[in-house]
Amino acid sequence: MGQLILAIRFLTIVPVPGREPRDAAALGRAAWWFPVVGLVLGAALAGAGWIVDLALPPLAGAAVVVTIWKAVTGGLHLDGLADCLDGLAGHDAAARRAIMRDSRIGVFAAAGLALFLLLSVTALAALPPGTRGRVLVLAPVIGRVVPLLAGAWLPSATPGQGLGAAFATALPRAAGPVYAAVSLGLAAWLLGPWGVVLGLAALGLVLVVAAGTAARFGGLTGDVLGAAVELGELAVLLGAAALVRRSLI
Repeated sequence: MGQLILAIRFLTIVPVPGREPRDAAALGRAAWWFPVVGLVLGAALAGAGWIVDLALPPLAGAAVVVTIWKAVTGGLHLDGLADCLDGLAGHDAAARRAIMRDSRIGVFAAAGLALFLLLSVTALAALPPGTRGRVLVLAPVIGRVVPLLAGAWLPSATPGQGLGAAFATALPRAAGPVYAAVSLGLAAWLLGPWGVVLGLAALGLVLVVAAGTAARFGGLTGDVLGAAVELGELAVLLGAAALVRRSLI
């Protein structure tokens, strides 16, 4: 139960009672709960979206849902995405990691976050109401499976240092494959056969991007893992919008 409490507190701003483990490896062990938290978050977003749709047109409603989405998660993964975007401007891996540690936000991060949120809102608005709720359930799950796969696959940029390295070291290696299979089953249940294609494409694409980004930083970091969550969610939204346009879901 302590690992579930830690997962909820780390991934969201939802206050939950109880005590969490505080050792360095605790977050990695709590990774078993990450997609579960994503599923609950997705169900809550789908419910919020249904309510919002009763009062607002699609674009405004999508903006409200995305705002709730990022607020409930405390902007944690957006911070990782922003740091990665700024860090990529460095001339070598050490300089890039130094830029990432700087708390100030640069032009790459500012522009990237604006475009990222614009894509999220417009992709969500493009989904018909019935499909939108199902995609909202799936996207946070896929997003939280990606770091389980990337953490087990990619080497750390600073072994033994930082939250990302501690997470990857203690991460159960079976968690990623198990939840990848579960998430694809969920995608099939929610969206049919094309949902499986969507899930596979989102997971594969974001893992490739995470690997390329990690290579630029000399290995995996906590910010790369956070960015991978956001990109996984966006990949599901954009992929679903593309499938809807072709009347495949």
